[in-house]
Amino acid sequence: MRNSQPVTYNTYKAIVIGASTGGRNALKTILSVLPSNFALSVIIVMHRHKDTDGYLELSLDNECKMCVKQADEKEEIKTGVVYVAPPNYHLLIEDDCTFSMSVEGVVNYARPSVDVVFESAADVYGQRLIGIILTGANKDGSQGLRKIKEAGGLTIVQSPETAEVADMPEAAIEAVKPDYVLSLENIGSFLRKLESEG
Repeated sequence: MRNSQPVTYNTYKAIVIGASTGGRNALKTILSVLPSNFALSVIIVMHRHKDTDGYLELSLDNECKMCVKQADEKEEIKTGVVYVAPPNYHLLIEDDCTFSMSVEGVVNYARPSVDVVFESAADVYGQRLIGIILTGANKDGSQGLRKIKEAGGLTIVQSPETAEVADMPEAAIEAVKPDYVLSLENIGSFLRKLESEG
């Protein structure tokens, strides 16, 4: 549990989520409970093959109430929208709350890397950011989540026993003492609870 300021919905502006193996089903579980008028931006990085098509965005958009789309270069980040990092590009958040893309080398064997977007988001949003690590098969995201924590943001990790692959949650818990470790089913309801209290 957090022992600093009270957690309220109005404290936050954006959510960043990192996932890998098993991520599509985990993301669907979380996003499907969020309303169409959810008042935060949601930014997702999921490891996938560089030549993948837009199936992830399309399937989540069809199954969730929020608008889900691939993030575009120089696009302004808006509330109530779920943005997904495009394959084979690192996604970064600029100071003016727009996206930029990079083709620099892989980080933690991945491009896009969870660490890259988490670290840039922490620089921009600081304590108004929520960082979430979900199921996955490597350690990507643990250092980015640490940076979010150091910047005063809220940190959440999926409980490893509810993850399809526990490596990413376990690495995040080891690297960061997260504010919350929640079962997959409870993450979405926790975010809704923040909204109802806001």
